[in-house]
Amino acid sequence: MKFGPVLDDKQLKRLKEHKYSCISSSVLEPLLQPWWNWVVQCLPLWLAPNLITITGLILNIMTSLVLVYYNPDGKEESPRWAALLCAAGIFIYQTLDAIDGKQARRTNSSSPLGELFDHGCDSLSTVFVALAACVTVGLGTHPWWMFFQCFTGFALFYCAHWQTYVSGL
Repeated sequence: MKFGPVLDDKQLKRLKEHKYSCISSSVLEPLLQPWWNWVVQCLPLWLAPNLITITGLILNIMTSLVLVYYNPDGKEESPRWAALLCAAGIFIYQTLDAIDGKQARRTNSSSPLGELFDHGCDSLSTVFVALAACVTVGLGTHPWWMFFQCFTGFALFYCAHWQTYVSGL
């Protein structure tokens, strides 16, 4: 079986021409912006933005798996400390996700490939955030609700990126 390239020439050209632009409509973004700005200023300039990205993903995976370890079928109540650990992991993940781009611009190492890496890690992280949410609220007893919750998270993530791809913004 032979596979062709993942991206065709037109898509590669568009990737090279991509310029970062962020239009945030989050209610929390104005509240968290000072926190993110402070945290990124605490980072050494030699710290690679992609290392920040992958650290956030690994942290999110690890804290979610701790929660799943104590409640593998999502039908029991997880220990409170495991749920709090997972919540802290998600908060740290979102902080690292917000500052990786700031660090890239701060160190002049911003690139379309770095942004693609960031979004790839975000897409993987979506799986673990959805899984942790389902386990925490005990959706193991309602598999269709669990599927709906996970699918909704994935669909929203996909739609946001599809909109960016189509509009170029």
